[in-house]
Amino acid sequence: MLYTSKILSVFLLLFYSALTLAQDAQQAITIEKILALKSVSDVQISPDGKWVAYTVSENDLKKDKRLKRVYIIPITGGEAIAITGKEYSASQPRWSADNKYLSFLASKGENEKTQVWLSNRLGGDSEVLTKIPQGVNEHEWSPTENKLLLVLTDPKPEELTADKEDDKKVKPYVIDRRQFKQDYVGYLDRYRNHVYTLTPGDSLATQLTFGDFDDSAPVWSPDGKKIAFVSNRTEDPDGNADTNIWVVSASGQNSDKTLVQVTTNPNKDDSPTWSPDGKSIAYRTVLNGKILWYAGEKLAISPAIGGKARVLTESLDRNISMPKFTADGTAVLFLLEENGASVLASVGLKGENLKRVISGNISVGNYALKGETIVPLLGKVDLSNNLYTYEKNKLKELTTVNDALLASTKKPIIEKINYNSTDGTPIEGFVVKPIDFDASKKYPTILWIHGGPTAQYDFSFDTEPQLFAAQGYVVLLINPRGSTGYGEAFCKAIFADWGNLDYQDVMSGVDYAITQGYADPDLLTVGGWSYGGILTNYVITKTNRFKAALSGASEALYRANYGHDHYQLTWEQELGLPWENKDAWERISPYNDVAKILTPTLWMGGSDDWNVPILNSEQMYMAMKRLGRETQLIVYPGEHHGIQRPSFQKDRFERYLAWMKKYVK
Repeated sequence: MLYTSKILSVFLLLFYSALTLAQDAQQAITIEKILALKSVSDVQISPDGKWVAYTVSENDLKKDKRLKRVYIIPITGGEAIAITGKEYSASQPRWSADNKYLSFLASKGENEKTQVWLSNRLGGDSEVLTKIPQGVNEHEWSPTENKLLLVLTDPKPEELTADKEDDKKVKPYVIDRRQFKQDYVGYLDRYRNHVYTLTPGDSLATQLTFGDFDDSAPVWSPDGKKIAFVSNRTEDPDGNADTNIWVVSASGQNSDKTLVQVTTNPNKDDSPTWSPDGKSIAYRTVLNGKILWYAGEKLAISPAIGGKARVLTESLDRNISMPKFTADGTAVLFLLEENGASVLASVGLKGENLKRVISGNISVGNYALKGETIVPLLGKVDLSNNLYTYEKNKLKELTTVNDALLASTKKPIIEKINYNSTDGTPIEGFVVKPIDFDASKKYPTILWIHGGPTAQYDFSFDTEPQLFAAQGYVVLLINPRGSTGYGEAFCKAIFADWGNLDYQDVMSGVDYAITQGYADPDLLTVGGWSYGGILTNYVITKTNRFKAALSGASEALYRANYGHDHYQLTWEQELGLPWENKDAWERISPYNDVAKILTPTLWMGGSDDWNVPILNSEQMYMAMKRLGRETQLIVYPGEHHGIQRPSFQKDRFERYLAWMKKYVK
């Protein structure tokens, strides 16, 4: 017994020594490590249920771009196999019904259009399957035969000629639409997206949908005879958000006459999915369209031929997405956004038996389903998204992307926090504590605000807070009113009243952190991107408590954005027409209080951003410069709302840290 005790003591000593060495070997995350992180997306299970296809995006620092590759992995686990190379980006992996082929979208070669490519699983190089002059936007295989559905944009005259040089000639934009701009797309015209089918070997695709409407999100019926899709086919699609679910025959014969409108809700209906017997379609719906993106997103079901629809989650005051029928057709799975988490849930066809299938302190971003097996794309606060298998109530990690890199990285402590706002409203969020946190110390603190505003911080791996915590900052990630995940009333509380209740909520979060003893009230920073930048603007025009501000892709003088950004409809629905209701626009424009800003502020944005145009940051910078305040403007050439170029991402991280080091530390 004594001998056994000695062995155990030696074992424990060796174990804890090894653990200590491993912890000592860990280092805080750096900008270089962040740029080395890869991201997983688009999970697809093969028809035989033995393989999972997915994509992995990673930075190519030499080419200074982010590339995406297609991989497959056995569903039982094992080595991942790269299907596409490093020379080009590939997306949308899709399995053929006979299990022989894995197709994907790619543009190989400079100035080449995106086409469908085939990878033969029996061996051989990938081959181009389509030669569509204008390129392919989406594709899906029929579940019953060797046929594809495609989403194509109407071809322009120059795209139908053999002269490729003609495609490059600069032409004037001819604009006659109300919605005439879109970030990442450019000026919008009358060349619309429509649904086609193509049998491999045929030279021409068969067009199924027509008209001055955009059609999207097509899905095959289980028997391969019909296709459901989403479209706004009202008289003025640019003047409302009334998308509906439609069904068209896949035969290509008299498709206009076979078009069936499945839903008639005057608000948004999208994300259709067929029941296994083909008799019903489940979808996501909005019931209260008057409050725009603040409205709750519900799960509904309708007969596939049209008729009375049923809302299955009417009493569930949370947003849903990505509905899919279970294999036996008795329930619908969906992603559920609630209280700082994104979980996988299910509900019966009459709205009964609501269950959280995969839940906890997690963030599920996507999932695939085959029989009783679920493959979710799942992340945690200290682990980036990976694929897992879920069988018999057990999760098992399938891919290990970034695991090795993050295993050698020191993780900050991340905790959920709860407190009351100024008016007593309960608010949730997260606190990210610095590496090697010491509870007896006060730390410089960053209020880092999420975009949206209709979004939420959740249990997912977030690079900016990780980086800030590695530099010795406490980071506050607050879900103020306007955030999703807490019900429709909580979300719509800021309708036409930005910078009021949400300001109170985030500032109450700062005060909470100070009372907890870890936030230094004299060393505060505020920042964010998109609506995070917008709310930053409200913060620094209402208080001078912050030593530094980082305002990315934010807005300033709101009336200047009408007709310049791509939000013409939502601006009008929330604030009215700017020449008729100018007081509502001016009342909430941070630019009008710019003289109150004393906080040194770094303004940033992309030169080509039509979501939140750089005009706003330019105006705020110019005003602060004229007032003699500490400020700087950074414009990233050729970038839209999200900064994509790796060298620019690196530059932005470095500027964040340098600005705070100069004015806070």
